[in-house]
Amino acid sequence: MGIGTLHEGALHAGLKRWLARPGDRFEQPVDGYVIDVVRGDLLIEIQTGGCAPLARKLARLLERHRVRLVLPIARTRTIVRVDDHGDTLSRRRSPKAGHIADVFARLVSIPALIGRAGFELEILEIHESERRMFQAGRAWRRKGQVVVGRDLVDVVERNLVREPADLAALLPPLLPEPFTSADVERQAGIPRATAQQMLYCLHAAGAVARVDKQGNAWRYQRCV
Repeated sequence: MGIGTLHEGALHAGLKRWLARPGDRFEQPVDGYVIDVVRGDLLIEIQTGGCAPLARKLARLLERHRVRLVLPIARTRTIVRVDDHGDTLSRRRSPKAGHIADVFARLVSIPALIGRAGFELEILEIHESERRMFQAGRAWRRKGQVVVGRDLVDVVERNLVREPADLAALLPPLLPEPFTSADVERQAGIPRATAQQMLYCLHAAGAVARVDKQGNAWRYQRCV
């Protein structure tokens, strides 16, 4: 069977092609849901946006199946301005670089799934192109440049998380014990909000425990 689209975006379709292996089946109905990729007894879902819309679906599927959630993180991005006909006007590399820790902003809606039997998370660090088109009166912060599509350029790195310990491995290695979100921010070189999201998810998954508070900040220690 060919790879189905079901009105999916270009980035989603590109990731599906990149992940495809011989024998995979695509857009298959399972327990009342349509699954992106069925590989033997493994159900693979690709999500290019937030995870909240998938929370109920994943929880239900995990009652009877092995499930892998694939999340792409744009490590680098090329911004492509196009006209009304889709023709390229300009290209430039975005100065903003992504970090694998950015995945936690999307996991905050489903952190408890990480520790569930049968659940896997695959984080793909990618280079993507983002197509923008001018639309008067919209996206004033980008001077009317609206994002109209995203495309996969390359997969830079892949990380498979099968248990909380795999996710905890994303913590900086030289953290003190116990540690705070400020320690994670400083050691990993990520924003404080991202460090807080990371620790929230790791705590919910049982990978770190809260020890006490230092002022208003929780202090944590590794459990795995």
